[in-house]
Amino acid sequence: MNKERLKLRSMIVTALFAAIIGILAQITIPLPLVPITGQTLAIGLAATILGAKYGTLSVLLYLIIGSAGVPVFAEFSAGISKLIGPTGGFLVGFIPAAFIMGIYMEKLGFTFKNAIIANIIGMIITLLFGTSWLKISAELSWTAAFTSGFTPFLIVGVMKAVLASWIGIVVRKRLIRAKLLFASNPDLNQSI
Repeated sequence: MNKERLKLRSMIVTALFAAIIGILAQITIPLPLVPITGQTLAIGLAATILGAKYGTLSVLLYLIIGSAGVPVFAEFSAGISKLIGPTGGFLVGFIPAAFIMGIYMEKLGFTFKNAIIANIIGMIITLLFGTSWLKISAELSWTAAFTSGFTPFLIVGVMKAVLASWIGIVVRKRLIRAKLLFASNPDLNQSI
């Protein structure tokens, strides 16, 4: 496949995953300060399927679209105010989470075990970013910030990490077999 077609395909897949993140963000379970959403599941899927570069680009595209006013954030919300509001740290935390998850799997292989570890690391990164920003923006104590922005999400976060890992690895295998996705390191195809 020529380089231009591969680049176009990568851009299309990146945009598709930005849309998937926006769709799964609408699955919400409301909590007092920070809702449980499908966003983190989608971030895990993007990183597990696409790796560091395109997984992170899909997250950046999602955040740009939402910041520009398209209602793709949780509960059909949008705007820069969401990035600087109490839940903004979680949104911004998706960027390093996707990148680090992708790097982890690219270095160690796209296996179910590595995907679970990477997704749990990504969950912790997102929760730390979100909790820190929640503390600052809502002027909470560290105890209150962890109680409302970290602790309630641990069990659900691990469940989403396992689900994203399982679905992500299955979909990644199938996309590679169908030649719709190519690993940046051909040796990683062997670890699937």
